[in-house]
Amino acid sequence: MDRQRPRTTSDEIDLYIRTYYSLLRSSGEVWVRAFEEAHAFSDSSLHPGARTGVPDVAAFAYSAARLPSCMPQVQKIVLGQSHETFEANGFDVSAWQRVQTRGRRRPLRFDGAGTLCAFISSTSDIDDLVPIVTTYQIVWNQMHGLLGNAELGRRLREDAAFTAEAVDHAELARVLDLDPDGVRTLIAALDTGWFAALQTIARNPCDLSMRVLSGSYSQYQRSVQRWWSGIEPSLVRERKPRRPPIYFVSSNTHSLLNLVGGYAREHREAILEFARRRNPEDLARHFARALDGGDEAEVNNLSYYLLRAFLHEDPARLGEVQRFEAEAGITSIDVPGKIDVNAQIFDLAQIRPERLDPRLRVPDLHLLARSDAVILNIDYPLGMAAYHHLSRAGQGSNEIRGVYVMGKAATLNGRVGDVMISSVVQDEHSRNTYLFRNAFVAADVQPYIRIGTVLDNQKALTVRGAFLQNREYMSVFYREGYTVLEMEAGPYLSAVYELCNPQRHPNDEIVHLSNSVPFDVGVLHYASDTPYSRRQSLLSKSLSYFGVESTSACATAIVRRIFAAEIARLRAEEEECT
Repeated sequence: MDRQRPRTTSDEIDLYIRTYYSLLRSSGEVWVRAFEEAHAFSDSSLHPGARTGVPDVAAFAYSAARLPSCMPQVQKIVLGQSHETFEANGFDVSAWQRVQTRGRRRPLRFDGAGTLCAFISSTSDIDDLVPIVTTYQIVWNQMHGLLGNAELGRRLREDAAFTAEAVDHAELARVLDLDPDGVRTLIAALDTGWFAALQTIARNPCDLSMRVLSGSYSQYQRSVQRWWSGIEPSLVRERKPRRPPIYFVSSNTHSLLNLVGGYAREHREAILEFARRRNPEDLARHFARALDGGDEAEVNNLSYYLLRAFLHEDPARLGEVQRFEAEAGITSIDVPGKIDVNAQIFDLAQIRPERLDPRLRVPDLHLLARSDAVILNIDYPLGMAAYHHLSRAGQGSNEIRGVYVMGKAATLNGRVGDVMISSVVQDEHSRNTYLFRNAFVAADVQPYIRIGTVLDNQKALTVRGAFLQNREYMSVFYREGYTVLEMEAGPYLSAVYELCNPQRHPNDEIVHLSNSVPFDVGVLHYASDTPYSRRQSLLSKSLSYFGVESTSACATAIVRRIFAAEIARLRAEEEECT
């Protein structure tokens, strides 16, 4: 179909993408410094200080949170798709140390001697990692240069008696041209080993190399097949239908479990005692106030949020949780096929109505006992990996009865904590504009949210990476009415198209899904950032407890929609029989 697709007036972002993909085609190592010029001139909204001498510690913090704490010891980063690929190239990653990041779920292995291997599940991992690593190196070297001629830098390099307690934060701010908040951001970015990392920054410049081991589209498919092979044994039944109908949900590993499983509500007193004793994030007084005021929804949200810390205090509790959830037909599958996209299966016929969050109690819940369907909830993948995972789930099931996506997004017209509901998605991977009938409207979410606003009839833009947009890029789309920036909706809709049509998804077209999709499609985003006006949260802090309300509201709307749809289907079957 002919149409005028929104286009930016400059190609700095496209040039940056072409630069690193062309360089990484090399069979050898590529120095990250080769990306720096294209990165700097892309004027990324998340790294506006790339061309200045002032360290952009907000951008550094964002990058450091998505890289492991061993980064000060890393010299080489190798990207590959599987253990077999790494081992064929001489990297025995199975014997290496597993390392993690605070802000990204990605399997990583460190050899302790300077080489970091990262498993990639789609091209989005490359679009994500390259700008993150480049930002990290640029800001590191800016700080290294400023510390070079300063007395503080000399003490960090040479004075063995110099300790973290002796660091004058005001002097550090002056040397690095930061304000007090900037110093706090830098220290938090360097994590618990911040002083040793600061010493390394003062002593050595950062000169990383990257290499992408020969990969292919079929390797991505093989990777997701391994993921599905870890799920299938828990999904396939002995009774008929052996492959149950699926309500597919992409959210996180806790929201649906908390609402449906009921462990946190059942163990509320123990969690409250933990809150009083440990008082994480000063939430004990909020918990007590909500209990005193009889605010059931707030008490539940606090219980859900504190549950993770409560379980971490005693690892033995995790087994207790899984046994408790299994009684209600819930199976959790961690790292299926060694792919870091966890999954959960909810057998609707075994759900225990008395354990449900009160917000989920829809009429005729008892009918679910006759359901043959399951909810398959997966921990939302990054970017194009979403396409591969939904495609494989569709191939492995007899019937998809609904696809529901819940995830973070940046908003160009709302506030952090708002919920956005889009019916148009511009996908920068396929260049398609997807038009679809979103299963949700504002009234489905608004009753469960107090602080934020629910905005429906929005238009979303699926970007290739967090760093791969600049103010000019965003302003063009903003003028076209695209106010939601996220990374998964477009790939999911490409997979939805292929679940309903006999050919691959098109490219650079308007794609009407509204009349061709025989099942529910629902997409909900909660705002984690407001990049058009200021880099408020994505770079500076996590949503923390503030984000619980919006995530809980979105998850409540999704589960209620699934319950209502399945009950309506069962009721119709009952009427046919009579």
